[in-house]
Amino acid sequence: MILVDAIVQGILVGGLYALFALGLSLTFGIMRLVNIAHGDFIVLGAYVALTVIGATGLHPVLALGLAVPLMAGMGYAIQRFALNRTLGPDILPPILVTFGLAVVIQNVLLTVFSSDTRRLSAGAVEAQSVSLAGVTVGVLPLLTLAAAVALIAGLEWLFAKSRIGRTFRATSDDAETARMMGVNTAHVFAAAMALSFALIAVAGVLLAMRSNFDPFSGPARLIYGFEAVIIGGLGNLWGTLAGGVVLGVAQSLGAQISPAFQALAGHLVFFLILALKPRGLFPRMD
Repeated sequence: MILVDAIVQGILVGGLYALFALGLSLTFGIMRLVNIAHGDFIVLGAYVALTVIGATGLHPVLALGLAVPLMAGMGYAIQRFALNRTLGPDILPPILVTFGLAVVIQNVLLTVFSSDTRRLSAGAVEAQSVSLAGVTVGVLPLLTLAAAVALIAGLEWLFAKSRIGRTFRATSDDAETARMMGVNTAHVFAAAMALSFALIAVAGVLLAMRSNFDPFSGPARLIYGFEAVIIGGLGNLWGTLAGGVVLGVAQSLGAQISPAFQALAGHLVFFLILALKPRGLFPRMD
């Protein structure tokens, strides 16, 4: 039963890791953009929600109604006026620019909010739990996993059925041809980043309700997000969920051996999968 409980808890943590990875998978899939500042943007989303809650008194979930559009607008502006200028055959310029953004975000957050750790209070739901097949699971982690599944299902529908989704796919397949067909690729890339930042806002709020955060929490979130994307397979959204679950379960089982082995176990599984299947478990078939 201890082993089963560890696996279940790892699956629930994997839902949070999948949320970390969704925006990263989206921007890479559409623009081939490696966003080094992704983890810091997640933390920024948590601080945006913290500011909204301080100004309005809203519950963190309700604060998403303001935090999501604020973050989406920020993502659109950053992509349209900064990152679009760096896109091209050379992947180094966007990496350098997003690295610079990460440094700026950390220092701005440090200046404005100090280095004190913060947490968003989720209320009674933090302590609530339910029993599933004899295993006790927290309601908040369960809701986090449900949110990850719902968002992935929504994104799959968006890409398959909507006009903007078809535009995203066409631009991802061949941006130059899409441009010749009259598609404003600069706007499409900015819209993709806006969608990524909306997902980042959700990840940031759920992170802040489940654990403490500070201005320097971003790099760890970036690592977990990258590992989930690569384990699952680049460009595969459901694979990203699978990657998050694999990473979460590996960490949970590692913690059963020793608390000090928890993070290392996840990294070792990531390295093993990368060595055996460099394209991940479920790579997108082009």
